[in-house]
Amino acid sequence: MNGLSEHTLETRAASQQESDATGQDGAAAAGAAIIAGPNADPVTPAATTRLDFLRHCAHPLLMLAVAGYAYAAIARGWDLGGANFAFVLLTVGYLALLERLIPYERRWLPDRREWGLYGVYFFLTVVGGALAQIPLMAAVSAVAPLHPALPLWAEIPLALLLSSLASYAVHRAGHDVPLLWRLHGVHHVPDKVNVGNNGVNHVLDVTLAQFVVQFSLALSGFSAHALFAVGIFVIAQGYFVHANIDVRLGWLNHVLASPELHRMHHSADKHEAGHFGSDLSVWDRLFGSYTWRPGKRPRQIGLFAPGTFPPNRALLSTLLHPLRPRRYPPVPPPSPACAPLASAAPAADRAPP
Repeated sequence: MNGLSEHTLETRAASQQESDATGQDGAAAAGAAIIAGPNADPVTPAATTRLDFLRHCAHPLLMLAVAGYAYAAIARGWDLGGANFAFVLLTVGYLALLERLIPYERRWLPDRREWGLYGVYFFLTVVGGALAQIPLMAAVSAVAPLHPALPLWAEIPLALLLSSLASYAVHRAGHDVPLLWRLHGVHHVPDKVNVGNNGVNHVLDVTLAQFVVQFSLALSGFSAHALFAVGIFVIAQGYFVHANIDVRLGWLNHVLASPELHRMHHSADKHEAGHFGSDLSVWDRLFGSYTWRPGKRPRQIGLFAPGTFPPNRALLSTLLHPLRPRRYPPVPPPSPACAPLASAAPAADRAPP
């Protein structure tokens, strides 16, 4: 009788453990379904664990790639221009893959037609960068120091700070100065944010921005190797912050720009927009344009004055837009948290920052 009771108790205990395990698996699967969203494909608990690991590793892997690639290019004497262009392609490929694996918003994933359009704008971005080199080389040859005054390990962080500050200033001016906004606003026309439309820019906007940033660096006497190392970090960060990937940087958001922050920059609501830094976020903190809070999402992406720019697919109209008369539909007042650096044009001629 006692043996039967012990056997019965053991059987019941085993059944209870099996039931608990089944319940835990079911709860994990339900949690995975909630995380993935109602329109996502079914996700198993094991797959959820792998995707969470990928979310945590996505940015660290990119930063390791920046450091390793810069070291290899400098140590092995690669052609820096070619290495720079190759790194752009590798970065876009890596982030485009992540967009498929861990998308932040599935409807922001570009289709084949959009990728074709992004390719055209990418070519124009390359052309804009090449155009910037013409006056840059002339100016550098006239005023830049012949030899760097600092070792490379000291040059790189200083060059990064100067590059980031110059980029912040020219970017913010692109929103606050009417003529510059008519160039930069092209970038804010899309109603989604992804790695492909990082290259959607007016060719002259690229030319101006790259000239200002690179000239300030060259004038300061930084070496070509320091400029290369900083340049590929800026490339990686610029594409990363536009990537439609579900990642969170936590406390690093107070130092580095991230997709969480840059989506706010593309908001169609001027009261929540800001974040002009696309590599470092410290300047947004310093100059009062940091608006993100944990869990905050933009209400809508795009222009806060729709219709003031042609659609990106109208390529010729987009290129000619700066030459056309301005239109001023009624718009909300500017955000007190993001007061312009310079006297601004009528609000309709500026973008969601």
